[in-house]
Amino acid sequence: MVRVRLVAMRSTADAAANRAAALAAVRAGADAGARLVVLPEYAAAFDPRGVGRDLAEPLDGPFVTALREATAAGGPTVLAGTVLPAGLDSAGRALNAVVAVRDGAIVGSYVKVHLYDAFGQRESDRLVPGPPDAAPLVVDVDGLAVGVMTCYDLRFPESARRLVDAGAQAIAVPAAWAGSAATRELKSDHWRTLLRARAIENTVWVLGVPMRGRGVVGDLLAADPAGLEVARTDGDVLDVEVDRALVDEVRATNPSLANRRYRVVSGAPGRGLRTIRD
Repeated sequence: MVRVRLVAMRSTADAAANRAAALAAVRAGADAGARLVVLPEYAAAFDPRGVGRDLAEPLDGPFVTALREATAAGGPTVLAGTVLPAGLDSAGRALNAVVAVRDGAIVGSYVKVHLYDAFGQRESDRLVPGPPDAAPLVVDVDGLAVGVMTCYDLRFPESARRLVDAGAQAIAVPAAWAGSAATRELKSDHWRTLLRARAIENTVWVLGVPMRGRGVVGDLLAADPAGLEVARTDGDVLDVEVDRALVDEVRATNPSLANRRYRVVSGAPGRGLRTIRD
């Protein structure tokens, strides 16, 4: 068993307050015996009207540095959403990233591939998508291989399948799952349904970690490799015991991965993903 703590933060544009809340969450997770603490997308800084370069800071900036310092003496691995400058982007956009931090070091990062240009929003006006052919982020946590995707990626089953092809036994989904008063019920249902669907079709654990606050919806949720909802709360913290052995047990009964006839291959940027028959 690997103890995982999922934390639904209430981040704002106040970077210092977000940083303090993230550090408190990491410390509390460590005190509770968590080996992995997952914070939401945009944990470092969030504005429900849109996140862009004005909220960005580099990997050696205060947020990631604070996480590195908090884990320098050991404790849990931390996954946290942040916003990075996009280098020479002429439009002045930023990168939506999730960093993995352990033992005082960055052990990996993922830049969101699928930007939220849907339901009347245009994330690509403010953000640059990650390259679809970048190596999947899969982090080892006490022998549990944890893959990482972000928010809108959840609607694209190819993203989850690439992580599973890279060895993931669990998939963490940090998110700021957008939802207005008019769409709250629909979007909340999509969130729960898609998390369970990715678990069922890939026979992996799926861990959904949404943001709290204005303009966002969704419960903290853990689905097991059979797609069963083993834990869910509309609160701010959820502790889950992730059983690595259950992945093998479910796959022995439901060998859908072994039986599949297609593989997923990254396409060129802007062209999506191609599904190629073996």
